[in-house]
Amino acid sequence: MTTSGRRTLVVRPRRTTRLDPAEVIGKFVFDVLPLRDDDGRDWWVYVDPYHGLPTRTRHPERSLYLSDGTEVLVSVGYVRDRTKGVRRLVISLRDAQQRERLERNRAELVSTVAHELRSPLTSVKGFTATLLNKWSRFTDDQKRVMLETVNADADRVTRLITELLDVSRIESGRMEIHRELVDLPDRARKIIAGRVAAGEAEDRFRLEARSGLPETWLDADKIDQILGNLVENAVRHGAGIVTIVVEPANLDGDQAASGPMSGTAAALGAPDSVTVSVRDQGEGIAPDVAPRVFRQFWRGKPRGGSRTSRHGGGTGLGLYIVKGLVEAHGGTIGVRCAPGGGAEFRFIVPAGAATA
Repeated sequence: MTTSGRRTLVVRPRRTTRLDPAEVIGKFVFDVLPLRDDDGRDWWVYVDPYHGLPTRTRHPERSLYLSDGTEVLVSVGYVRDRTKGVRRLVISLRDAQQRERLERNRAELVSTVAHELRSPLTSVKGFTATLLNKWSRFTDDQKRVMLETVNADADRVTRLITELLDVSRIESGRMEIHRELVDLPDRARKIIAGRVAAGEAEDRFRLEARSGLPETWLDADKIDQILGNLVENAVRHGAGIVTIVVEPANLDGDQAASGPMSGTAAALGAPDSVTVSVRDQGEGIAPDVAPRVFRQFWRGKPRGGSRTSRHGGGTGLGLYIVKGLVEAHGGTIGVRCAPGGGAEFRFIVPAGAATA
């Protein structure tokens, strides 16, 4: 809303205030927006925008109430003339429901973090206290088991903190991408090798790298994080063989080429991007659930049917972070049914260019 003098000049947020511009233009803004604070005081009276300090330039956003009790988030900017008089007020209003949703999400995040931190920290505290008090009573093998447990729980806490930092950077738009020449099939091999070294069967994984891949300038660490999260998700929630497919694509048609350049890809020109698919052979993801999998705190049903089984766990932030990292590269990601059944997470990233 914009005022000229004290009269309403322009009204935009009709849905928030339910005001009809034709009815309020030309009326006094104090009558059009009878704003009150939490204590029921007339906000215009004690703010006194037209007679207050001439150095004021704005009022930061705060919660106020309309005459019918509707809560709105209001911020006010001053447009002054050369004599510092108020020439115009620019009043911005937002629906408070958006803030309520944000506050609920933050409360859920705090609750989730507290729950996820409590278990490993309790374990670390318990084992270290036991070792300190009764060191001489344990054999070397028993000490090793306890210390390995402490180490694993410390890694779990570190992983959670890293996820929270990533969420913060994604939401604030501060995710930095440090591009370098990245061999995507090689990064996928590295992820698979790590899973095998951790005890997974080698024949559980398959890598298919198509020919004709363009040079890709990406953030190697973040690509590892994307692939690691998607493979972890496939292992935890899927079944059978986990297949990673890397193939050239063209952003204009989002069409991957198989082997030699297909007719579609050739028509679109040389590939300027790469598509990576991670497939499993589990139950897959229902179509009505698919739109929610990249939201914060979404948890798929782990193998075994219980969210607390040894295959379950996690904060529910992994796929949300994956989506943020892919989009930070200028790409997109989605989920669909895999050709042989199960779920297929498929992302496409532009090849990028070397940075100076």
